[in-house]
Amino acid sequence: MGLLLDIGYVLGLTLGSPLWIYRMIRHGRYRSDIAQRLGAVPIRYGLQPVIWVHGVSLGEVNAARTLVEQLHEQLPDFRVVVSSTTDTGMAAARRLFAPDHQVFRWPMDFSLAVGRALERLRPALVVLMEGEFWPNFLAACNRRGIPAVVVNGRISPDKGYRRYKLLGPLAGRLFNRLAAIGVQEEVYAERFRSLGADPGKVCVTGMMKFDTITVADHLPAQEVLAAALGLRPNEPLLVAGGTGPGEEHIVLGVYARLRARHGGLRLAIVPRKPERFDEVARLIESAGHALVRRSAHPDGATGPTPPAAVILGDTMGELRKFYALAACVFVGRSLVPMGGSDMIESAALGRPTAFGPHTFNFPQADDLARCGCRRVADAAELEAVLDQWLRDADAAAAAGRQAQAYVRSQQGATRRNVEMICRVLNRTPAAPGGIATDVVEADTARPPQTPHSAAATPPRG
Repeated sequence: MGLLLDIGYVLGLTLGSPLWIYRMIRHGRYRSDIAQRLGAVPIRYGLQPVIWVHGVSLGEVNAARTLVEQLHEQLPDFRVVVSSTTDTGMAAARRLFAPDHQVFRWPMDFSLAVGRALERLRPALVVLMEGEFWPNFLAACNRRGIPAVVVNGRISPDKGYRRYKLLGPLAGRLFNRLAAIGVQEEVYAERFRSLGADPGKVCVTGMMKFDTITVADHLPAQEVLAAALGLRPNEPLLVAGGTGPGEEHIVLGVYARLRARHGGLRLAIVPRKPERFDEVARLIESAGHALVRRSAHPDGATGPTPPAAVILGDTMGELRKFYALAACVFVGRSLVPMGGSDMIESAALGRPTAFGPHTFNFPQADDLARCGCRRVADAAELEAVLDQWLRDADAAAAAGRQAQAYVRSQQGATRRNVEMICRVLNRTPAAPGGIATDVVEADTARPPQTPHSAAATPPRG
């Protein structure tokens, strides 16, 4: 099977070579860490066991921050290392974890590459954030007796679930190579079970994003951002965050009509993908707006900007600061069928938040829509909701506080995932601040329970 997969990967790389060569030249992707991609990950020296945590990209790596902290607290005799696949994920991993934890590139799923990586690192456990189900890697872990678990797991209803469904019994075989599967919501648990995953391996542990998010009304750096962009205190700011293709045009039209009724209104657009920054800049100017690029106004810049200029957030890692400055927020990739961007960040900051109908990547959107946020069907409804919030500051603030309270109520998923991991390692989880003990007692050998559902016992080792 591994040989067949390797042949398939080679054919796929060959067919896709024009695209990845273009991305390599145009966007500078895939150029770095070639040796690590081929399995030359750091070598483990000494006897200290290793827990390998993998997050494919920026969002998964950010979500791993509290997990790594709590693993270190509960299991101090283990060394935690972190890998990622994308350039943005690697940058975030180095910023968050280095030099205390080794950071390296995830190997490609060729038999020789994953075998080489596992032989060099010899992990005691592999933790996969959200869902990186590479068959050669999981098979290699099984052959070496290395347990692999998923935390914060999910399967999207369109691409993910449909593709796995096409595999038939092979999907269940793939998932059952995992020692335990911790998922964000019961809806994801049911998808895993329907695809053939052993129900005893599936635990609803919650969404770790709620634990890593900053729940606050103010961020220390937001005034610095406002000063650099020349935002005045009397100018309400509409932030369109995590937008996708086709949405910026809609948002610009909504903004133009709202500004006619709310004269001081400003707009900031922060696209989801950095490779679209220049495209969106051209779109803003072609719509007749003056343009202010954040990259051209770094921290410390002074002086006003044109009062009607549209701000383009064309830097990485600053979306939360934009949200903190917002009078109201639209979260993108939701008016177009792309599954939605993360609406939890703006809700955690207590900002009134709207999003469109396409949020299948975030089941939590349904709860948020009942707890202060607003789901809109189209541009007209988005305009009406934003207009209402801009007219009634008290109603907008109440909506933001309600959404923020919901975020607080959902925290604790990291703790439940750490408990699941401890049991896979034959450890009894300790209370917060304590150290997991060596032996799992019979009456405690159960995965964590959640308010959403009863969880079943994951197998050990």
